[in-house]
Amino acid sequence: MLLAGTVVADSSTIIHDGAVVVEDSRIAAVGERDDLIELYPDRERQQYDVLLPGLVGGHIHSVQSLGRGIADDTELLDWLFDYVLPMEASLSAEEMSIAAELGYLEMIESGTTTCVDHLSVDHADEAFEAAGETGIRGVLGKVMMDRRSPTGLLEDTDDALAESERLIEKYHGAFNDRVRYAVTPRFAVSCTEECLRGARELADEYDGVRIHTHASENRSEIETVKEDTGMRNIHWLDEVGLTGEDVVLAHCVWTDESEREVLAETGTHVTHCPSSNMKLASGIAPVWDYLGRGINVALGNDGPPCNNTLDPFTEMRQASLLQKVDRLDPTATPAKQVFEMATVNGAKAAGFDRLGAIREGWRADIVGVRTDVTRATPLHDVLSHLVFAAHGDDVQFTMVDGEVLVEDGEVTTVDADAVRQRASDVGLSLDEHRDAAREVKP
Repeated sequence: MLLAGTVVADSSTIIHDGAVVVEDSRIAAVGERDDLIELYPDRERQQYDVLLPGLVGGHIHSVQSLGRGIADDTELLDWLFDYVLPMEASLSAEEMSIAAELGYLEMIESGTTTCVDHLSVDHADEAFEAAGETGIRGVLGKVMMDRRSPTGLLEDTDDALAESERLIEKYHGAFNDRVRYAVTPRFAVSCTEECLRGARELADEYDGVRIHTHASENRSEIETVKEDTGMRNIHWLDEVGLTGEDVVLAHCVWTDESEREVLAETGTHVTHCPSSNMKLASGIAPVWDYLGRGINVALGNDGPPCNNTLDPFTEMRQASLLQKVDRLDPTATPAKQVFEMATVNGAKAAGFDRLGAIREGWRADIVGVRTDVTRATPLHDVLSHLVFAAHGDDVQFTMVDGEVLVEDGEVTTVDADAVRQRASDVGLSLDEHRDAAREVKP
């Protein structure tokens, strides 16, 4: 297949009359359109206004997709324990499958081709199968919670680790290595020391398995961890082994100097979720400081109940604007830097090599967007448009591993209308189930 258009190969390379040739799951060539047509005259051709690398959601909760709008205007721990965890606990295996499928559908429709996905305690198999069916690339993990959990989610520590290992053996490297595993303790507040140390030991047993958890999202969380352990959050996670090149920490809004030194020294990845942090009033993550220290920072939408959208373009815009306001510096986090956070930085956090740019020999994860819209007129700077003005509904083409998931704006792998209808049907009963499952906040 030969894809033609303005090619944003990476944050520094734009080919205005370019093309990309895809062979199997890899990019065979990138260059000027006329040159590649001459070299590959028999290839099927498709034209899109702009072609860019598939975007990476570095922290996602796909299975919370059925809870969009149920917990607006709420502080983090109230939001979590009073609304979101009871919703997760109420979902049957079939409903969890529908939730995950809805989340992956929204992502591929809006340009996210890879996600680092924080699932729930139960029914993780359904999410893995949904990822396989929709075609998204992902690093998924069953959540572990062995304390401070609603009854429907509280686990025995050994059972949580054993179930995680079963899922690793079944799904790590599944679907032609498009789906991998991350050991996923929810966060230090709801996990014992035994669970956290067990997560590290389990990840170390399997090549390529990562660790994904939340950290230092708001002040109440940090106070709770300090009361439990006598340590600040990042220091505690470092103590139990949950830092390092294979670790993705979501948020990291409230860190001090010593904690930032730990993140930099250990090569731990941070995922910035600006919309979620703003909506929950958690604070502003010091992204400019992290990047200055060489810490790899990815971008994530978090979950629909604390963001309401899984649109990655919205997250790029928010990430740049929020840092400019925080620093009172209009030069902070320019479009180039934010685009890297959403592409190559995210790929690095997810642990996939040769991903996050359009280059010869790299994985063929490509997105095509339209610019025949008022928001793109006039189009002086393509990268600026993608970061500050584009929307997920501009996406017309999505490819993962050389497989077309969205073509001419239509999803090819699943029946999108049927997915939305099933999700709407389940949503009608969620309020009743959630109220029945809700526990008093610990």
